[in-house]
Amino acid sequence: MKQIILIAVCMLMTLAGYGQQVLAVKKNDAQSLLAIIQQANEINAAADAKRLYVIIPDGFYDLGKTVLTQITGHNIAFIGQSMEGTVIQNAPDPENEGISKTAVLQNRGTGNYFQDLTLKNALDYYACGAAGRAVTLHDKGTQTICNRVRLLSYQDTYYSDNVSCQHYFVDSEIHGTVDFICGAGDVWFERCRIVTEKRTQDGSDHNVIAAPRTSKTVWGYIFNNCTIENMVSKFHYARAWHTVPRCTWLHTKLLTPEKLMPTRFEEQGIRTVEVDFKEYQTVDAEGNDITPKSNVVTFLYEDERKALETIMTDKEAKQFTPGHIFRKWNPVKLQQQIERESQKIMKRLTE
Repeated sequence: MKQIILIAVCMLMTLAGYGQQVLAVKKNDAQSLLAIIQQANEINAAADAKRLYVIIPDGFYDLGKTVLTQITGHNIAFIGQSMEGTVIQNAPDPENEGISKTAVLQNRGTGNYFQDLTLKNALDYYACGAAGRAVTLHDKGTQTICNRVRLLSYQDTYYSDNVSCQHYFVDSEIHGTVDFICGAGDVWFERCRIVTEKRTQDGSDHNVIAAPRTSKTVWGYIFNNCTIENMVSKFHYARAWHTVPRCTWLHTKLLTPEKLMPTRFEEQGIRTVEVDFKEYQTVDAEGNDITPKSNVVTFLYEDERKALETIMTDKEAKQFTPGHIFRKWNPVKLQQQIERESQKIMKRLTE
């Protein structure tokens, strides 16, 4: 890939012939990145602001111990050069671990977009003892799209922290150990790679991928055509956080199906048994359907018990389409449109 021509100072430019507003980050310069995020927040402070593009070339952007870098602007597209080559990382102190204290980025805007980049939280997870909550993207906004975004951490890697939010992931990759996709709202994960890391240094204990706490929305977390890659520890699809958590796995490919725990979903919830957990047409690495005909799980919380059939019927599965779930927002069309525009910008910057 051609090297992006960079501007060394934070300045707004309009690409001739295209009309997009573009900010370019200086390669390998974390301070340039932080300054441009702040500038983008100011330029796009209004909810109806025109789409603004922030271009981030391949490089390592080391934020050190900086946490909760806020994106408060709206309709900002953060475009990296490649998912594995554009890396934004922080490394909080282990004593400061916490789901609301450690994030690399905290999004508070509407309509923001991330493409071709990695967010890594390098908190020393195994040195934190019983908890090592280290968030990469803490999303308090709504209508966020992540396209080819890699999120690297262990516990609480991705946190959707808005009870009414709608978000969309496509062709992305999320790593973690316990509750590493957690939070509220309706979030669709399309063709994502879900990687379960070692729960402990010796690989003992088991992982939990998702911990939803759905309350104000109808659908919760939906994983469609995703692949689960298991490193060492066994895993559950999900467990309950609180309120009425919802989580659905459609057409999932398990590379190591023998590592999925027998109940598939963890029985012991956190503060609730009122779950809606489902699975449909799971396959192995060769594409063989390995979905059980029935999987009744008795969910537990203190003295409460609730038995639930977790295998979805064909009729139930037909409800799950992005168009049906996101009635007033079309993230599929919008993602394709922004990707086309970002390709034009990249081409223009490398001419």
